[in-house]
Amino acid sequence: MADNTSGFMNNSVVKWIEYRLPVFSTLDHMVGSQYPTPKNLNYWWNFGSLAGLCLVIQIVTGIVLVMHYTPHISMAFDSVEHIMRDVNYGWLLRYMHANGASMFFIAVYIHIFRGLYYGSYKAPRELLWFLGLAIFLLMMATAFMGYVLPWGQMSFWGATVITNLFSAFPGVGEPIVKWLWGGFAIGNPTLNRFFSLHYLLPFVIVGVVILHILALHQHGSNNPKGIDTKGPQDRIPFHPYYTIKDAVGVGFFLLFFAVILFYLPNALGHADNYIPANPLVTPPHIVPEWYFLPFYAILRSVPDILFIPAKLAGVLAMFGSILILFLLPWLDTSKVRSAKFRPIYKQLFWVFLLCCVGLWYAGGRPPEGLALMIGRICTVYYFVHFLILMPLVGWFEKPLKLPASISEPVLAGNKS
Repeated sequence: MADNTSGFMNNSVVKWIEYRLPVFSTLDHMVGSQYPTPKNLNYWWNFGSLAGLCLVIQIVTGIVLVMHYTPHISMAFDSVEHIMRDVNYGWLLRYMHANGASMFFIAVYIHIFRGLYYGSYKAPRELLWFLGLAIFLLMMATAFMGYVLPWGQMSFWGATVITNLFSAFPGVGEPIVKWLWGGFAIGNPTLNRFFSLHYLLPFVIVGVVILHILALHQHGSNNPKGIDTKGPQDRIPFHPYYTIKDAVGVGFFLLFFAVILFYLPNALGHADNYIPANPLVTPPHIVPEWYFLPFYAILRSVPDILFIPAKLAGVLAMFGSILILFLLPWLDTSKVRSAKFRPIYKQLFWVFLLCCVGLWYAGGRPPEGLALMIGRICTVYYFVHFLILMPLVGWFEKPLKLPASISEPVLAGNKS
């Protein structure tokens, strides 16, 4: 053990437990003084731990909320109102859970874009990237099912629109929709299925997160330079250096979360979800939660393509926009990881980020006029960026000279 943990490990109770169950030494090797990390990690590397914190918040608040929620179409909306009005601090728990999902997606989106910028999907971390994308897909499924549970207008009609998308697949589409509904229309079986899966999937996410961490420890973290560590001079222990850095990030994150929670609790939601679900009244504009808007824009932006109808083409494009991320280790042909040393790719990254913002804007507005045009332009660029530009830039771009080690720039600065 390192000196900074030896005192703790010499405690008689700790030694008794450690002898029978080596939990403390395992934690020390995973996130403690025995886990070497690159010495140049910046605050963009905080968002993985922040996403883990969000997952814990969602599970804890969800378990408590389930004690008061009734998964029945005639009582679900009233049970949510009961939580808000009658349960001690129920309003706080419900707002923490609802806005915690948004915080979770903010952390994960920043985590993904950081990986895109610094090339964290490149060898030998392909499986680490795949597990991260699996977590993202599970998050999307969990969030969608959770949005249905309040059984408000947007819950009901959002579920109607999204589940009907599977009917676009010829042959298998209709059976899939009926299985999701549990019958021939959205009703109580649908709500019960979504409730059951919404409660189960976070624990599945925990399992994938554990695999994600194991894959991370196999080859260690990537770093802003995008080069491998050369020896002890390039590494420092995770604790206390990065636990302190993570603590600073957690402080700012909780402050931001508190502002949303206490001053803007409904800013990220939709007012129609405070109206009980009515199958006979369609909302004038059906929109999903903000974190689904870019994919919703892609879904609505695709027109008829040859013999493929617009609905099927849109569904294929929407799912393809996520699945294409699994191909990044092979689509990016450059041997340099970090965009800091790739002048052309760095510019394309910021264009891609603007493209995603454009999709987010288009997804929140009716598919007509300027919004539809922006959605279509950004949808085309989204796929061009991955399928055409990334391979070509990797072949023809001339990257800047990489430093020999992580420590070289620091040592060069000291000499000068």
